[in-house]
Amino acid sequence: MGFFLQKKLSSFFLFSLLCFIQLSSISCEKKVSLALYYESLCPGCSNFIVNYLPKIFKNGMIDFVDLKLVPWGNTKIQPNNTFKCQHGPAECFLDTVEACALDVWPDLNEHFPFIHCVESWIYHKNYTQWETCFQKLNLKKKLVTDCVGGDRGKELELRHAAETPPHKFVPWVVVDGQPLYTDYREFISYICKAYKGTTPIPGCSSSDSLSFTSKLSTISSTITSFVEQRVKLAASA
Repeated sequence: MGFFLQKKLSSFFLFSLLCFIQLSSISCEKKVSLALYYESLCPGCSNFIVNYLPKIFKNGMIDFVDLKLVPWGNTKIQPNNTFKCQHGPAECFLDTVEACALDVWPDLNEHFPFIHCVESWIYHKNYTQWETCFQKLNLKKKLVTDCVGGDRGKELELRHAAETPPHKFVPWVVVDGQPLYTDYREFISYICKAYKGTTPIPGCSSSDSLSFTSKLSTISSTITSFVEQRVKLAASA
């Protein structure tokens, strides 16, 4: 066996051993992707960001989730290369603010608290107070305002436009590539279902799986009963 092949195999077995013996093997597990396509002034979007999405941060589930936020939603690109947002110019501005926050603070622990703060003001119908989030979270305002006022902000929004998939409404929540449609509030159950790792996820249990599959089971039972009834009617005819 060659030296380099031997070295590669040794590295592989060492990595596998580290995954096996470390106290937390989360880093060795494949995370479940969770994407939220939204627009800043959409009431349903702010409700989801403020009241639902934080649940994955409270119990450690976020360690198993790859969260992606895309602030674009139903915005349209006009012929003159400007943007037309569903809720007006203020939404276009705040979409860019949040896009810039995602860019200048790529760390989830920095950009999510900021976006949550902004969306909290929106949720409580007082979005003009969004700038207070900088001081509240001890974040540098100039990093975002320079981005918003420069070419970078528009560049980011065009990128988000390209990333946004065809959708029927917002918030548009996608777990592991699967759109959840109107069932988006149950996104945690879908995360539990999509997870293929061996390390238990906080917040997931057998009851979660049962809750997730209950609708499909009900539909399946209904179809089965319908077919059986049709067969009996045909036999008695």
